[in-house]
Amino acid sequence: MTTDQNILKTLIQQGGLLPKEDLLEVRKKKGDLLIGIPKETSFQERRVALVPEAVSLLIANGHQVLVETEAGKGSNFSDNEYSEAGAQIIYDRKGVYQADIILKVAPPSEEEISFMPGNQTFISALQLSTQPKEILQLLSAKKITAIAWDYIRDEEGVFSIVRTMSEIAGTTSILVAGELLSSFSQGKGLMLGGIAGVQPTEIVVIGAGTVGEFATRSALGLGASVKVFDNSLSRLRRLQNDLGVRVHTSILQPKVLAKAIRRADVVIGALRSNIGRTPCVVSEDMIAQMKPGSVVLDISIDQGGCFETSRITNHSEPTFEKHGVTHYCVPNIASRVSRTASFALSNTLSPLLLEMGDRGGVADLIRTHAGFRNGVYMFRGILTNEVLGKVFDLQYKDINLILPGI
Repeated sequence: MTTDQNILKTLIQQGGLLPKEDLLEVRKKKGDLLIGIPKETSFQERRVALVPEAVSLLIANGHQVLVETEAGKGSNFSDNEYSEAGAQIIYDRKGVYQADIILKVAPPSEEEISFMPGNQTFISALQLSTQPKEILQLLSAKKITAIAWDYIRDEEGVFSIVRTMSEIAGTTSILVAGELLSSFSQGKGLMLGGIAGVQPTEIVVIGAGTVGEFATRSALGLGASVKVFDNSLSRLRRLQNDLGVRVHTSILQPKVLAKAIRRADVVIGALRSNIGRTPCVVSEDMIAQMKPGSVVLDISIDQGGCFETSRITNHSEPTFEKHGVTHYCVPNIASRVSRTASFALSNTLSPLLLEMGDRGGVADLIRTHAGFRNGVYMFRGILTNEVLGKVFDLQYKDINLILPGI
């Protein structure tokens, strides 16, 4: 037997030539996150950024979550539920702001920023119309990376959280309108919808965006007669295609709109503006010609409103009457259904946090996730939002020019 044959025989005996399992490399976790969930202090803000189910998922993936006591109370989540999910309940308000990543619904206040040691990540809504210059300067001084969840895009380029909140606002507006039409709300005593032999409720929706679409869906589902107005023919066409049914649609022409409003039982203002104030398309004269006991809901009130008679109200005193027409002008309508809204918000934020941990931190996620990067308006104290920079006359830099140097 030759030498090569001896070697081959030895290898066979030792099992060296037998098939073996393919040993895959076990991926190591790049970074464990320390996440803080403070209690919301903004007026009538009842939502919470993460629900207990999302906290449980984060804990299971090796992250730590600090939750301020009663943070979920407004959405009917108890401290016990968060504790059972694995979160640490913090009773000292300052303690929760020591986390590396802080998640809130409302933008930060001066007091909240004073609690933060610095060099942290703050994720909340931005609300350009109410963001003070002093807040930006305080965030910059503490080298904060600030991210607006209302500017984060998904893989399809959609502002996912904004769209979800708009869906909630559109659907809820119809439920509110139904309440305001009832006799026990001093309404006309109408059922929002229609039944056999009785004329259906007439609803005018101004705006064919997400709010308008879901208001229309809900109204049609109840059997109401709906007319939709918008200044974009393409949005009206998209609305009809998405609904799958033919609804009355029209471009915003004052005479046509005034005629529809005179006959309407409910008018919902759902126009949005990309920059600045929402256009006011319904004059006081149009409101004065409406049927007594009709209802107006201005969902655009957070951008100034699209009715001339609108003024901001709140959840405690949501309505007022003018020219015999009931006006509902609450800007934060999603807080009316805070538990549903919290789940919706949490469903978007928790996968981003998991991906952030897998990638090793917020900087790596900003670098690799274009949609998340779109929400960054301050990076380590450097303002990166052009609009904020120009409005407040502050220096700003393009985020894409900063990242390569990290």
